[in-house]
Amino acid sequence: MATAQELLRTQCARFAALDPQLPDGYPVPQGEPLVARTAGGDAVAGIIARTSNPPGSVQSLWQPSSVFELFPLIGEHSRGGMEALLAAWREWLVANRAPERDSTCLVTWPSRDVLAAKALLDGGFTPLSCLAVRPPTPPCEFTELSGTVTVRRAGPADLDAVVELTLLELEYAALVGSSTYRPDAPQLKRTAAHVRLHSSDPVWLAERGGTPVAVAECGWVDADRPSAGHRLRPGTWAYVNCVSVREQDRGTGVGQQLMTAVHEEFVRAGVIGSFLYYNPPNPLSSVFWPRQGYRPLWTMWEVRPATALRGPVHQP
Repeated sequence: MATAQELLRTQCARFAALDPQLPDGYPVPQGEPLVARTAGGDAVAGIIARTSNPPGSVQSLWQPSSVFELFPLIGEHSRGGMEALLAAWREWLVANRAPERDSTCLVTWPSRDVLAAKALLDGGFTPLSCLAVRPPTPPCEFTELSGTVTVRRAGPADLDAVVELTLLELEYAALVGSSTYRPDAPQLKRTAAHVRLHSSDPVWLAERGGTPVAVAECGWVDADRPSAGHRLRPGTWAYVNCVSVREQDRGTGVGQQLMTAVHEEFVRAGVIGSFLYYNPPNPLSSVFWPRQGYRPLWTMWEVRPATALRGPVHQP
């Protein structure tokens, strides 16, 4: 019978063969153990981590109140191991009385592992978001703009403009992704923007005729720190937190010019790459970000509510 450490080693070796951009390790947090056997009798395991996002927390804007996240340890049993764990997870959710509202089951898994993806799709999961990466290369050529647009760094005096634009992005993302527009979203966004504009994290505004029409909120992440919790190779990364373009200015090249300036700054900063999260169901970001050179590394699969995880549950 394979131990958890043996499953982890085999799994990491398979990840390395799937995608050279994946980190050497796989994060396994503290949580509740889950064990299962494949149809062929091989043992697999996982850890279930519970997270609560209470009202008033920034995390509540992009996650439900109750999150049940599974960290599979399935070794080389990509599809069969995932299927076995999902079946055991369904029974665990019933036994632990998972909430039927404002809850989710979450699995973050390498985007290129299509065998596991099939098992997740069969379980009712949806690829609601993905972590995408881009190498530190010069930006692409941008198209001609209709009208003059300038890009500059934002400062504390731009708080109102930044909040307005980021709320527009949240409102749209709540329709096509994992975000939720809650009643306290304006205040939460204002507080977050205030902190960001008074820190070293860069924020850029694109303006037309002196009027802000787009924003890019970014930051720096040191993936060398184990506590960072990021699924990236070691080094300093640039993080694109939020990009928003006014509806009437979408499709005019504003976003592309804004990100050209941002990526030029990333190159000058000497980062090993940049990353962001986008929603595959989003008809705008799913086209825009690949054109900017980003490609999926990890996919976040979700079932909402958690009790919708599909398949028969064997009652005692």
